Amino acid sequence: MYPPQFDHETAESAEHAVELLETNDDRDVKVLAGGHSLIPMMKTGLATPDLLIDISRLSELSGIERTDDGFEIGATTNYAPVAKSDELHDEATAFAEAAENIGDRQVRNRGTVGGNIAHADPASDLPAALLAHGGSVTITGSDGDRTVDADEFFYGMYETDVGPAELVTSITVPAHGPNAVSTYEKDRSPASGYAIVGVAVVLEADDGTIVDAAVTANGAMDRPSRLSAVEEALEGSEATEAAVEAAAERAGESLNTAMMMSDQDASPEFREQKLKVYSKRALTRAVSQL
Repeated sequence: MYPPQFDHETAESAEHAVELLETNDDRDVKVLAGGHSLIPMMKTGLATPDLLIDISRLSELSGIERTDDGFEIGATTNYAPVAKSDELHDEATAFAEAAENIGDRQVRNRGTVGGNIAHADPASDLPAALLAHGGSVTITGSDGDRTVDADEFFYGMYETDVGPAELVTSITVPAHGPNAVSTYEKDRSPASGYAIVGVAVVLEADDGTIVDAAVTANGAMDRPSRLSAVEEALEGSEATEAAVEAAAERAGESLNTAMMMSDQDASPEFREQKLKVYSKRALTRAVSQL
């Protein structure tokens, strides 16, 4: 299926893209970066913009920069360099592993980090990893930049804190410390490659005791979700197999099962069981590295 006719504007800078968004506020406008979500939606009629603002060629929005606290990743950075980054694998492992688990090689070489985060598909891998790492999103508008914590960025399915004349320009992923580890595990849909469920884990230990735990999930709810019951069970516990098993069994406790995603891949009840399984897998691998 071919999409309806649309206009195309190539942004010369992030500020120019914002200007184009503002001056076309009476039109159905979409921002185009990698296009791996937008173009299929246009072909199936789920999205029918009459103007695309193309930011894919903005080199200022591409790249991975090591900062004092972690990593700043430009919005148009493709998944592939994130998945291949040795620094990210060492210091923000769950995020790098989430990028590594996206789609296939073609998708990872074309899809963009900013597009993934801004699109906010519940089954996307990066949002849960960003949440587990305590990351944030930089949004650019006519008044300049503002930074939103991942906890507050995602509103629901395809809904975020990005305003109609704003643009995601980068994300920040904090590095975990020398006594911390992180992992990401997912159950991949055989049809789409998206996560039926995915679990991101960041654990910090002191002398064999887990002192801080962040455990998040994607694919289960309408947004990346914190598995607070699992976190509470882990904090203060010894980093043992028994602690992992007990914590993983609580994976669905803090979520409203009645509101869980339901599709051809899994019912809400099955997703809850899968959350326990993949929480255990992610936690087991994390604990083995502490």
